[in-house]
Amino acid sequence: MATSAALPAIPISRKSSMTSDPRRLLQSSIMVLHGKPWCRVCSQILPSFCQLSNEFKKFSFIYADIDECPETTLSIRYTPTFHFYRDGERVDEMLGAGEERLHDRLWLHS
Repeated sequence: MATSAALPAIPISRKSSMTSDPRRLLQSSIMVLHGKPWCRVCSQILPSFCQLSNEFKKFSFIYADIDECPETTLSIRYTPTFHFYRDGERVDEMLGAGEERLHDRLWLHS
């Protein structure tokens, strides 16, 4: 992913782990963006995703590149797909992009 250096989110790939302490993530609120670098819609929502990560500090924001980690994204059929987790349990899913929809979902789960 070319823009990973600018992301405040945690990028997921085969070469990296999510965090040095995965127990911390299991006890927090997490939003995972499943996307592809060549997906036009994913590229359009990425700046909003980064901006929202600054607004919703309670969440850990994770970008999962489907091309880089296909074994962890087998169930993803549409990009972008957003998964929301609380205390290790998936509580919501949002298909497609939309800055206002994404903001509303984050507000709902915060």
